[in-house]
Formats: sequence, C-alpha cells, structure tokens
Amino acid sequence: MRPVAVLGATGSIGRQTLEVIAEMEAEVAAIAARRGSRELWDLATAHPQARIGVAAPTPTERDQFGGLGSRVVFGDEAVASLAGEPGIIVVNAVVGVAGLKASLVAAEAGNRLALANKESMVAGGPVVGAALAAGGGELIPVDSEHSALFQLLAERKPGEVRRLVLTASGGPFRGMTADQVADVTPEQALRHPTWQMGPRITIDSATLMNKALEVIEAHHLFGFPYDAIEVVVHPQSLVHGVVELSDGALLAHFCDPDMRIPIRYALTHPERGTRRAPHFPLAATSLTFEPPDLETFPALRLGYEAGRAGGSAPAVLNAADEIAVQAFLTGRIGFASIAVVVERTLNDVPVGPVESVGQVLEADLEARLVATGHLGNSC
Repeated sequence: MRPVAVLGATGSIGRQTLEVIAEMEAEVAAIAARRGSRELWDLATAHPQARIGVAAPTPTERDQFGGLGSRVVFGDEAVASLAGEPGIIVVNAVVGVAGLKASLVAAEAGNRLALANKESMVAGGPVVGAALAAGGGELIPVDSEHSALFQLLAERKPGEVRRLVLTASGGPFRGMTADQVADVTPEQALRHPTWQMGPRITIDSATLMNKALEVIEAHHLFGFPYDAIEVVVHPQSLVHGVVELSDGALLAHFCDPDMRIPIRYALTHPERGTRRAPHFPLAATSLTFEPPDLETFPALRLGYEAGRAGGSAPAVLNAADEIAVQAFLTGRIGFASIAVVVERTLNDVPVGPVESVGQVLEADLEARLVATGHLGNSC
C-alpha cells in the first residue's frame, strides 16, 4: 500500500485512520492538524519519518514545532501542499471548507483522495471534479454512506440504477416535535445515539443538516439527479446505503457503525483489508426505516433546495450552517434558529457560478457575513 498523508490527524476520523494504518503496518507520509497540540507533537514523535503540518499555530506552537526543522510546515497553504507529494494516499479529514484546497492539490497531483471532508464536494464539487479530470487523481469517499453507495454502484451499467438511498440515524431528537426541540441545549444535541464525532457534525446530525450536505455530495460524486437521491431515517445505523436497480431489486450495504470500516476500504480499494473483530450478530439484529420529519428538521429540505439551485448555493448553505452551529454551541441562538439563519442567508445571497476556488471562497465569505448578521434576529 502507498504511504498515507493524514490531514486532520487529531480529529475523530484522523485518529481512527491512524489506528487503521497501524493495524496494516503501512507508512505514514505526513500528519497535519489545525493547531500544534500535544497530541500532534506525540504523533510527530511516533512517526519520525512523516512530514508535519500545522495550519494555524500560535507563536508558542510555532517555536516548539519549528524545532523539527524541515519536517514541519506552517499555514493553510503549506498544509494543503502536503497532499501533493507524488505517489501517496491523502486522507482529507480537515473540518470545513478549509479542506477544499488540499482536495484540489491531491487531485491535481494524481493521488488517491480518501475524502472525509464533505465540504470539498458540497461547496466546490464542480471544481474538484475538474481537478480530478485534469490531474488523473482518484476519489474514494470515506463517509460511511458514500462509501456504501460507492461499493454498491461498482461496475453498474448506465441505466441499471433508479435510485440512491442515504440513511440517517435521526440523531438524539428523533420522534420529537418542533415545539419539543425548540429548547434543547447544546449538551443534549451533542449526545449522538450512535456515532462519536466532532461538535459540528454532531449538531448537523441532530438537525439533519449533515444528511442535507450528504445529498449534495452524493449528487456530485455519483452524478444522480436530486429526484433520484432519497433519505430515510434508520436509527440502528447498520444499513449505510441502498441502491434500487431498474428491475426493482434493492441492494443494501450493511455493517457495524464503525468508521474504521470505510476508512480501511478507502485505503485498500479495490482490495479489501482484514478486520480483527467478531462476526456480526445478524440473528440478534432488527432493522427499521421511517421517513424524515421535514417540519421538525427543515435543514434537509434546505439542502435539497440549495442543491437544485446549484452554483454557489451549496457553498452558502454550508457556510451559513457553520456560523449558525457555532452560535448555537456558544448559546447565542436556539436549536431551531440554526435552520432559520441558514434559510435567511440562502434567500439573501445571490447564486453565482462555481468555476474556481476563488469563487467558492468568495461565496463562503459572503455567506458567513450575512449569516452572522442574522444571528441577532433569528428567533
């Protein structure tokens, strides 16, 4: 297996990626994180051959990591450049639109991009697609749902597939009404029933915005129209994706809710690694599915609307959500106001083209400014 660069190494996906790499006894080519934390320092010590990137170091962190000499690079651009080392696999687990540049560098260098940064495709899907075509890079999704669909769609002929289905756990507030979720706290929203994730994605799961972003990502990854991409709530989080074929047959991808499974597949594709775990207890398992509640969780509707609008609208959706989620986590707005801020921002920011990184970042910045202005009147 090729050496692996792990960007976002101190986050949930990054840590699990390094666990998988250790199990497989593969080489770590580079490790990067936003801050020069003690955890990153320990990783740099554990992997003396790896290059180290710190995107936004404090002066103290810059001094400390500067002692590593030429191994270390500082700043967003330098961290993104680590993805361009030829002949490597790049696991992009950076949080937010900041991960877009690394995705482009990896694609343009002809590397395999194991993508866990959904914002790359949501905000800049057409730009990433053009970079992959120009550089000959390869994209393997790491998100459990998109990994499932990627595997189910393998070698399917055009016209064989009628519909893609993404599953959602429903988050901690599944079954509650709009009135009941109005007063939930950040602490309650961060208690995801299935997955252990970072704060933003956990809140996005609670609002169903995470699924809205995944619908847009699926559109760009697989080329299906939005009318052929459906979301169902599946609280057991065991079926990660379903494909309906032209003859009515349904194919489902079914496994434990363990992110190390799609991470391992992204690293080993088209081969399969070996998982050291007991057999799945199939006879003791039950599965249920239900439609999403768009009245209580309107973020999913907003995702479809932004996706169909195209252009910069998905970038605006993502940026506005990031601002709103942070405001919720810090107590500035309520849970229900997250979708209100996003919808008002989508209404206020005109849809523009997305043909370059610059246009994506311009839309992202404008959306952040507009969304911030809506925080005070979102209730």
